[in-house]
Amino acid sequence: VDSANAGRVLASDAAVFLKKSGLTDLVLGKIWDLADTDGKGILNKQEFFVALRLVACAQNGLDVSLNSLNLPVPPPRFTDSSSPLLLSGTASSDLPWAVKLEDKVKYDAIFDSLNPVNGLLSGDKVKPVLLNSKLPVDILGRVWELSDIDRDGMLDRDEFAVAMFLVYCALEKEPVPMSLPAALVPPSKRKPLSVPGAMPLIPSSTSTKESHQSLPPVGILAAKTPLTQ
Repeated sequence: VDSANAGRVLASDAAVFLKKSGLTDLVLGKIWDLADTDGKGILNKQEFFVALRLVACAQNGLDVSLNSLNLPVPPPRFTDSSSPLLLSGTASSDLPWAVKLEDKVKYDAIFDSLNPVNGLLSGDKVKPVLLNSKLPVDILGRVWELSDIDRDGMLDRDEFAVAMFLVYCALEKEPVPMSLPAALVPPSKRKPLSVPGAMPLIPSSTSTKESHQSLPPVGILAAKTPLTQ
């Protein structure tokens, strides 16, 4: 990113690179604010490393905060084909899927009851099911964003199972992560991990600006911890 070897990275260059992490602009903004400590719009090498570590935290469902900097996380993943770390995502294909078989059967039954077309459900068909959970709209927006893995505005059978899994976790008071943990990516969707830029939230008339505080993203599969907002 610092092609001129100047020992610092400008905000514009860093933004282009960090966007390849597949995280939302909201999360990347928070990462930048924490890394650019003096607000100069420039990161030195140490500050850039902080940004990279926070990206890794967010990609693994941990809270984006300076407290997370010392937690053990795998290196951050970027979708740039020239990135040496792109290959590090391939190991995730061996991870067992977090959605249990008996739960998948239940989710499939709900999926079939919603009259999918060509094996896909539109946002309009999924929306009532999500709203039925009575979860806040911003949380449901994130559930939709995480489960629509191929960003086509529709959910197939596996993506719908991910959405249901996240809804049930949220109902159990487990925060919905900011990015999809590798263990939650359906085996059918696993390739060398690359997640394109985030698409808009649930198709809905209410504008869901995530200005009010989101829940802290804790590892979805981690032990239950008491929630503090």
